Parts: sequence; structure tokens; C-alpha cells
Amino acid sequence: MRTLHCRHITYATRTYFQTYNRLTSFNHRFGYKNPQNQLRSTSIVPYFFRSTAGSSSSITAFVPSMVEPEVTTVAPIMVPPEANSLFGKYDVGKLLGCGAFAKVYHARDVNSGQSVAIKVINKHKISHKAHLMSNVKREIDIMRQLRHPYIVKLYEVLATKTKIYFVMEFVKNGELFEKVARGRLSESQSRKYFQQLISAVGYCHSRGVYHRDLKLENLLIDENGDLKVSDFGLSAVTGQIRSDGLLHTLCGTPSYVAPEILAKRGYDGAKADLWSCGIILFAMNAAFLPFNDSNLIMMYKKIYESEYRCPKWMSPDLRRLLSRLLDASPETRITVDEIKSNPWFKTGCRQSKLEDDLETSFKHEKDKSTALNAFDIISFSSGLNLSPLFDCTGSSPEVGERLVVAESPENVIGKVEEIVKQIKARIIKRDKWGVDLVGQNGKDVIEIDVFRLTESLVVVEVHGGGGGGDLYEDLWNRKIKLELLERHDVQMAMNQ
Repeated sequence: MRTLHCRHITYATRTYFQTYNRLTSFNHRFGYKNPQNQLRSTSIVPYFFRSTAGSSSSITAFVPSMVEPEVTTVAPIMVPPEANSLFGKYDVGKLLGCGAFAKVYHARDVNSGQSVAIKVINKHKISHKAHLMSNVKREIDIMRQLRHPYIVKLYEVLATKTKIYFVMEFVKNGELFEKVARGRLSESQSRKYFQQLISAVGYCHSRGVYHRDLKLENLLIDENGDLKVSDFGLSAVTGQIRSDGLLHTLCGTPSYVAPEILAKRGYDGAKADLWSCGIILFAMNAAFLPFNDSNLIMMYKKIYESEYRCPKWMSPDLRRLLSRLLDASPETRITVDEIKSNPWFKTGCRQSKLEDDLETSFKHEKDKSTALNAFDIISFSSGLNLSPLFDCTGSSPEVGERLVVAESPENVIGKVEEIVKQIKARIIKRDKWGVDLVGQNGKDVIEIDVFRLTESLVVVEVHGGGGGGDLYEDLWNRKIKLELLERHDVQMAMNQ
């Protein structure tokens, strides 16, 4: 029986030993002695959570890395101290992993018998840490919108006064890291996973979501042998983009991070994700990472200069694709559309299956735009008592706002269009019931989405972007919102 070891040591020391132990096992197995020939995963940011490590037959679930350094791994043999039944809906089983602020359990749906993974977050431990509260809120907002065959699903969010419960898809065949650690994959096998990865990443980017921590450990394999992207705890959305059109938060994993992130001058989230995809593709085919060095400064220098060597067994087409993915200049780095037309990528591509899977996802989104599903209603509901996490005294661009209005979606959008015509702002339609209101400077943006709640009620959701609050205050708070309130058709208002 494996035991739980808790060591309260410094972040750098603990991270070093975790990495060293894992890599030593990998390198001894394959005879690699060069420190460059390693699969290393050490997070830059001060949130580090490792899912349960174990044999290849052990069960691994999706475990977001949204906790602080005082974290250790645990064996998947413990049962939770809480009652085994959660709200009478789930029978909670083994503890899969834990950290300073979260624990993840295996559970089964009482009604269907389906296996799920439940992440339990302690509200009291994060209530005084603004960055953690922001990450939790953003992860909920992102994952409730993403429905893709190669992305781990978030089924629902439950809560009590002291805890938040994420009920997620259970992926039982573990990390892609463990598969690659047993030996490099064939080009055909790595191509399959890469096709699925690009399908998921392209889907996220098309919806303004940037993962920012793509790596082998965050890619899981399900019982059908298909890939699942997990851990959106460090993801960014378009609303976080500054006035220069770039993201600026330093995050990711050193061996996977793009050179423009290290430069600290801002970066395009989509281009940075594709660099990480290139690292993953290289590692699948080589069983080691392209940029690695025992000296961190030397490793960063190699990343800046895109200095790496392809093993002799890699095909010329694969090498050419890698050279486009690992282009140190984000301006000339390959795009998702260019990847999809690449000869190596298209070889043996199961395009029909990808299209069928995506059609199912898009159908779900179309249905969602017509009526909110149960999870959306749960996410909006103040009865979940999530408000202590995101307490605010008023509506602001960063926080946003939701109103439940006794009106049709068409009429709400019509009223918005009428008001915008009276001022110097542009309106851009994103979809049937979603619009962006753009200020005169072209940077300040108000995003408005309307969701049907019932036949007579809709939810109006608004967010501000671009870093400016004047447009939000003048247009939303003083005009559009007041118009809805004056019509007495607002049943209730909910700050996010």
C-alpha cells in the first residue's frame, strides 16, 4: 500500500525533487543520460498541482492546476472524509488527488451509474486570494461553454456554504505523458493525437479561449483511445486582452512556453498555444522535449533561438511541420488553418469522424443558443451561494452583469440596436443573439449575449473588454440597462 507523504518545503526545492524523481524513472527506463533528453513539466506560475502518479494501469482523472505550491501527490486508495453521498446525486469514492485548496474524487452518478470526477474546492481557503477566485470564476465560465469531443466536459457545478463541487467527465486511461514515457509513439499514432489536439485548440481559439498551459500532462486518453484536453485553470479569454491586442500574464510551463511569453512584451494567446502544440508533437515522436537544459538560462536561450535537433527517425514532412510550429517569431508561425492543410497533418486524416464529432458539438451549441440547459441555469443561480467568491458592490466591465428579462431575445437585441444608433458606437453581430458594441477608439468593447430561459424569460449577459470602463458605464449602465429597468420587465438582477 502506498502512503501519503506531505513535505512543507520551499517551492523551488519541492518542484526540483518532483521533477527529478519522475525524470529519473523515465531516463533510467530508456537509457537517456543527457539532461536535454527529458520530459520535464515544471510550472512557471505559483500554482502547481500534480494528479496522482502511479502505474500505467492506475486511473487518472482531470485535475486542474489551480492550487498553491504546498501540494503533494497522493495514492488513489483513500476515501473522502465527508459523507459518501453528495446531495443524493453522486456516490463519492476514492480520493484521486489533493492540494492546498482542492481535492478530486472518483464518483458515480446515482441514477445513471456513470463515473465522474468531482473536484472539491474549499471556499474559505481561497476567499482571501483574489487570483484564485478569479481563476475559479473564469474556469467555470469557460468550461460551461466548451462542448467538444476532445475536451474534458464539465457537467455541473454544485455548492454549499463552504465548498464548491466541479462535476467533470472522468477520463480513466491517464495522461498522454505516461504513454510517451513508456516509449516514443509512431508517426501515425502521434498524428492521430495531434489531429485531435488541433481540432480542440482551434475550437477554443474560435471562441476566444486560450489554454496557455498545453502539455503532455494536461492531455488525457479516454477508454476509446481518443485525446481529451484538460485543465483550463490558467486559460485566458478575449476580455483579458489589453489595449495593445496582446495578453501579458506570465504563465505556462518552462519547457513548453513560447519565446514571446518569456520576453514579457505581450503575446498572442493563439500563437503561444500553437508553439506548445509543436512541443507536444515533437515529444510524442521523440520521447524527449526539444528544449531542455539543466541550466534554466541556457534552456531559455535555446527557446529564444528555437535551437533544437530532430531525431534521425523523423520524416522530412514532420520536420518541416515542426519548423513552422517552433518558429521563434509569432508573426510567421503557422496558424491552425495552415496546419489543417499541411501534407503531414492530412495524411490518413479521419476527417469524416472529426466532422461528425464536431457536428454533434455544434448542434449542442445551437440548442444552447435557443434555451439554457440545466447546467447554465445552475451556473446562473444565486441559490448556489457562489456569490461570496465573487462579491462585488456594482456592475463593472471586469465583473460584468446578468439580468433576467421578461422579453423575447429578438426584442432585447432590437432595443440594443436602437440605443446604439443614437451614439457614436459600432455594433457587430457575432451570432443570432450575441453582439459586440465597439467604442470610437476601436478597442473598448461591450459583449452582450442573450439566452432564452423560458418562453417568456431571457438572460442578458454583459461583459466589458479592452481595458476601458467609460463605454461600459455610459452605454450599458446609463442607457441600455436603464431602458430595461424602466420598462419594468426585469424580474431580477444578478452580478456575476
